[in-house]
Amino acid sequence: MSAAWVAGSVRAQAMARRRLGAAGARALASSGTFSEAVDTLARSPYGRHVRSGDAEPAAAHGVAATLLWNLRVLAGWLPASGAEMLRLLAGWFEIANVDEHMQALLGRSADPPFRLGTLATAWTRLAAASSRDELRAQLAASPWGDPGGASPREIQLGMRLAWAERVSARVVLARTWTAGATALLLARERFARDRALPDRSAATAARVLGADSLAAASLVELSATLPPNARWALHDVTDSASLWTAEVRWWHRLRSDGAALLAGSGFGPARMIGATAALAADAWLVRAALEIAARGGGRAAEVFDAVA
Repeated sequence: MSAAWVAGSVRAQAMARRRLGAAGARALASSGTFSEAVDTLARSPYGRHVRSGDAEPAAAHGVAATLLWNLRVLAGWLPASGAEMLRLLAGWFEIANVDEHMQALLGRSADPPFRLGTLATAWTRLAAASSRDELRAQLAASPWGDPGGASPREIQLGMRLAWAERVSARVVLARTWTAGATALLLARERFARDRALPDRSAATAARVLGADSLAAASLVELSATLPPNARWALHDVTDSASLWTAEVRWWHRLRSDGAALLAGSGFGPARMIGATAALAADAWLVRAALEIAARGGGRAAEVFDAVA
């Protein structure tokens, strides 16, 4: 094991301590006012990008930006192979940037882009696109690949599924998470929104989940046709109204798997991947707590227990 992997693993262990945790997030959700919740968060490990007085969108963005900053710091401690794996895992932030860039191209208000630094895949070129057709062309010329069309839905689905396929192929320890996430995406599109995947996206989903999954006529049938590493995500989900519980289960799995990887022995990719999972799950939990606090907190925080 190289010295860079030892240093990166030790740093990952330390970075993973920068979490609020379930108890801290529940306290946040129970705040008397949203302003109080933000003030508390500004004094926490998320204070680098969350400021007292932030409105809900800015605070939620700051939570995600703090996660990204932690990953950028961690990448600097890793050998080249580890930094590349982390760049793949951080692909969500580039997807989020493209989502907001498309809003701007439509003349709508958009959140500021996340600062990706060395974790960017093709963001500089994508950010320069002045139309959705140009954006599609830039995606096609990048590791993201052609989404198959220039509509917002084609670009959004194309990028998400391309991300799942790339991570699955190159970050073996994350394969169960990407398979489960792909199953959830397919279930939402097919049975909650009653829309077939665009052709290019369908082809990518078939490579991740198998062609039989694309032909399923119900959620129960979809679950039965999924490969074992994805089937857990839809376990006992029989109707689209219950898909939210499957999404919560996915985040719980990410959190528990991340903790297990962090607790393992030795130095190498496992600790880096575990830290990334643990930090991402914590950011999701904190954003959920903020949303509950914005809706009144107090007794409404009981809702938090359903996701924590």
